[in-house]
Amino acid sequence: MRIRMKRKKKRQQQEKGSYGKCWEYLKESRIYFLIVVLLFLASFIVGCAFPVFFNEAIEEFMRNVLSETETMNFLQLFLFILQNNLSTAFTGMVFGLVLGVFPILISLLNGYVLGYVSGEVVMIAGLSSLLRLLPHGIFELPALIISLGLGIKLGSFIFVKNKKRQLVHDLKNSFRIFLLVIIPLLFVAALIEAGLIMMLG
Repeated sequence: MRIRMKRKKKRQQQEKGSYGKCWEYLKESRIYFLIVVLLFLASFIVGCAFPVFFNEAIEEFMRNVLSETETMNFLQLFLFILQNNLSTAFTGMVFGLVLGVFPILISLLNGYVLGYVSGEVVMIAGLSSLLRLLPHGIFELPALIISLGLGIKLGSFIFVKNKKRQLVHDLKNSFRIFLLVIIPLLFVAALIEAGLIMMLG
């Protein structure tokens, strides 16, 4: 019994230590999250106000997603959303190693697409339709911002003196945050989004 209690206490201390390290690295990286937010907001505004780029590609993409998901049950839909979000977040983070270019492009593209779709939805169904999507966005957007910000930070190792040490430090902390912060956020977001789609559909 005592051994079990000691193991539990040790595990709790390790978890607190891991989350503490996550928080410290998040604070250390906040400028990169701000960059992502600014890029995302700028492209979102362009997508809403000037929806003239990639119209056919976006509409084709939306049609494909709708046709692919319309017959799914809750579990299938949840896994589909979670897999797509995890894939975007992970690639956006890891491919940031190439000077941070890939997460910058993803930030701009996602912001524009969301702005474009939001504008179209508001025109068709009114502003209240967007309010139904807010709950999952509360979890999904921070996860995406964090992963893309970490990706840009990963790419910045090339500009420091001790490149190898910085890269190892950034990779270690980025993967820790991905496991302990980003995955849980996207898990909750997928649950909420799948539930909303099932209720509204």
